[in-house]
Amino acid sequence: MTKKSELLEQATELGLDATAKNTIAEIEQALSNATNINNNDTPDKEEKLAKSGKHSAKGIKESEEKQAKIEKQHHRDEVMDSEEQASNPKPKKPVKPTRSKLERRGKKYKSVAKLVNKDNEYSLDEALELSIKTNPSKFNASVELHVKLGVDPRQADQNIRGTVSLPSGTGKNVKVAVFADVEDVKKAKEAGADIAGSDEFLQMLDKEDIQFDVLISTPQMMAKLGKYARLLGPKGLMPNPKSGTVTKDIAVAVKEAKAGKVEYRVDSTGIIHLSIGKTDFSIDDLQKNANAVFGAIKSAKPSSLKGSYVQSIYIATTMGPSIKVSPSVI
Repeated sequence: MTKKSELLEQATELGLDATAKNTIAEIEQALSNATNINNNDTPDKEEKLAKSGKHSAKGIKESEEKQAKIEKQHHRDEVMDSEEQASNPKPKKPVKPTRSKLERRGKKYKSVAKLVNKDNEYSLDEALELSIKTNPSKFNASVELHVKLGVDPRQADQNIRGTVSLPSGTGKNVKVAVFADVEDVKKAKEAGADIAGSDEFLQMLDKEDIQFDVLISTPQMMAKLGKYARLLGPKGLMPNPKSGTVTKDIAVAVKEAKAGKVEYRVDSTGIIHLSIGKTDFSIDDLQKNANAVFGAIKSAKPSSLKGSYVQSIYIATTMGPSIKVSPSVI
């Protein structure tokens, strides 16, 4: 017999109105009051209480309320346990093991993935040739470069970031936008900017109408772009001096962006992801672009870095398998 059952039996014998819904503390209090009434014809003198602290009237009351809450919670838990046992739920079916990424891929991917030896480190030209050969998509896919660096991006001098001009271009029509004053807007349009404007350009941003790949601005106009940082920043479009998109020479910046100048930077895990061309590029053109990126990464090595700088290199098309490249190429 549980403690509550014993207390309820005593309460019934004394004719007290106590049920299972009452907490143990409430039943004990009722029994105590009944016992005091029966045994004491005259009340004792009031117990002296402390003015403050846990022995004061307020402290004792708070302690009793806390105990009552605990007992109520225990009561709820007991009810829930009993209901769960009564319902006697059926045992859950065993969860099927998750399939590997390769098993979840399409037939085309599986067929070309067999051509890649995951344990092998390929030379640059071998990896480029194999990436085009293992491209499972019908469209002109991007050839992507993924370089894992042994840096800590949380340290300012190891947050690798910069720009590099790809000798063979990017393989796509880069839409360049310029936010500048009237005089620089004219220069930007003459240099080939797709969008150029002053206050009217801000109206486009107000509508979140972003139809460009690169945004260039002048130092004196950057203050007006501050309010759009949350819109442009996550998309990698906020002009920055390090990427060459905040400059006084608007015309040169526009021509470089159009010709294939791209920005690279490490993500939070220390990896640089960058497209170096398309699958319709020649191997020679892809090699030139890759070597340009490798040269930029090598020159950006921080002097404070300890340990290996380049940890791994992979090349892959947009939908194709990853191909490991020997780090010795850098």
